[in-house]
Amino acid sequence: MNEDKNVKKNRKASLVSSNKIAETIYNKKKQQTQFTIYENGGIQFFDNVNQGGKEIFPLDAKSDVVSKGIVLLPSEPLEYGTEKELILEIKNFIHHYLDISPMFEQIASYYALFSWVYDRFSEVPYLRAIGDFGSGKSRFLQVIGSICYRPIFTGGATTTAPIFRILDEIRGTLILDEADLRFSDKTQDIIKILNMGYQKGGSVLRMQGKDLMEMKAFDVFSPKIVATRETFSDKALESRFLIEEMGRGNLRADIPRRLSDEFWEEALILRNKLLMWRFRNYQKELVFDEKLIEDVHPRLHQIVIPLMTIIESKEMKQSLKEFVQKYNTELIADRGLSRESDIIFAIFKFEYDTSKKEITVGEISEYVNQDLFDFEEKLTPRKIGWFLRSKLQLKPYKTRRGFVLDFARNRERLDFWKGRYGITDTDIKGEHVNDVNITAGNESIMSDTAQELGFGDKKDF
Repeated sequence: MNEDKNVKKNRKASLVSSNKIAETIYNKKKQQTQFTIYENGGIQFFDNVNQGGKEIFPLDAKSDVVSKGIVLLPSEPLEYGTEKELILEIKNFIHHYLDISPMFEQIASYYALFSWVYDRFSEVPYLRAIGDFGSGKSRFLQVIGSICYRPIFTGGATTTAPIFRILDEIRGTLILDEADLRFSDKTQDIIKILNMGYQKGGSVLRMQGKDLMEMKAFDVFSPKIVATRETFSDKALESRFLIEEMGRGNLRADIPRRLSDEFWEEALILRNKLLMWRFRNYQKELVFDEKLIEDVHPRLHQIVIPLMTIIESKEMKQSLKEFVQKYNTELIADRGLSRESDIIFAIFKFEYDTSKKEITVGEISEYVNQDLFDFEEKLTPRKIGWFLRSKLQLKPYKTRRGFVLDFARNRERLDFWKGRYGITDTDIKGEHVNDVNITAGNESIMSDTAQELGFGDKKDF
């Protein structure tokens, strides 16, 4: 039958239901895509499937997204042995090509595994490499990204429009280099993707069409691996990352200086094995380990739950808990550099120094500004009033002396922020403490859906 080339085909990267999974695979030599379908332990291959009387095709092999490797796909499902053997193979692959701490080798291995079933979860953590030029951040993205679920490499994108679209259509792992954050307007769009994309249902509204009159919600929920030189100023966003600090020492002598064809072949074999792992584990019942990790912020704990759920090793779970606790400590220390924390510290310092029951906004301003460096912008009483109401949810009231904050009325909220910013009684009283330099060994201590469709018989979805 002659095919009408002008008819646009309905294409999907995958289809999932309660007893069947179809995934797009790509044969580079033949320049051909197919659906590989897993059902009742068996594997079949089809050029298309039927859904509600409509033909559904896999991703187009001739599209730039597939043919130019913007998205990396498996070529066939392969046997992987035991899950323990698969994890070890992933870890050895990462270790051979990438110089990161032993602890983060483990985290990256489980993250790659997790990415292949991320659509079973409501939240996803992000990974990030942080370091200066030449510290290995790009290698971090290439090595870990190449074995994740449908990695989307965004290098070269001049605008964010294709990133929104490809995330919405491919539902894969976004691989984002800091080079993609060159322009301020683009940076804001990327921040929206990161802020909205960690939780299922997270969509970003964008105007499109010839006259920008059409509104579309792009689904940006997916795993994401990012490389930056600095932390994000938004500490809520920072708490969604598990971070590895790059360039902490000389590069290991056994690390290949360039990624040869052998690397990409090994990555493809691992993607093929991980595809089989997805097939066999996607439908398994998830047992969530939601016991709170001691002294860890709830949002950080929230993003760790998915990794804890797929980890079977008790030793690895304990190591991950310790890593998260250390990272949480660093986040608190980092928050301590914010203007909000300066204001909270000034309030407690004033209360301790004067024993008064209330403080005016003007007095807060005096306490905040007295320790500023010359190059820092001073906070006016009006600006501090805005911080109190909008950022800190405190309630000053108006008097003849100006706006006043009553300590007793706001005690619960003040104590909450005191704990959040890691302000101690020793800090407030100004007692002398010895400075201690703490150096981590090999561990890093740092500042960060497939659609549910009904299936029919055989190749009918």
